[in-house]
Amino acid sequence: MKKQKGFSLIELLIVVAIILIIAAIAIPNLLRSRMAANESSAVGSLRTINTAEVTFATTYPAQGFAPTIAALGGVAPCTTATVAAACLIDDVLSMTAKKSGYSFTAVGVGALPMVTYTSTALPTIVGQSGNRAFCSDQSGVIRYNAGGAACLNTDPAL
Repeated sequence: MKKQKGFSLIELLIVVAIILIIAAIAIPNLLRSRMAANESSAVGSLRTINTAEVTFATTYPAQGFAPTIAALGGVAPCTTATVAAACLIDDVLSMTAKKSGYSFTAVGVGALPMVTYTSTALPTIVGQSGNRAFCSDQSGVIRYNAGGAACLNTDPAL
């Protein structure tokens, strides 16, 4: 009898089965890690929006807070700051209002000068891009809603 070289079909099937089992264990953890990273990015973006709103209100006291999220940014390259485009946040966040699986809003409230604002970060697809919704206002406190839906000032703070 001559010696066989290589692997038999059953050995290859066992190796494939082991790889599939490892993948089935690893993929859900990868998805949870991505959602956690998206949520962290959303909180960081809300902090950026809060800082930009305070800077906007200080720079343009007759306007108060920015009327929209677009007014906080501007088209890249943003070189000349105005009330309509203050160049305080990046153009991805201000123009598309979407970043890392979250949709953002920042709206000034009231007559001029606007003395309050609300900002929100909602997951694009609840359960895939993130589980929690986040919101903030002129107090600077970031709150979350575990259901991923609308976030209110009565929700728990981070």
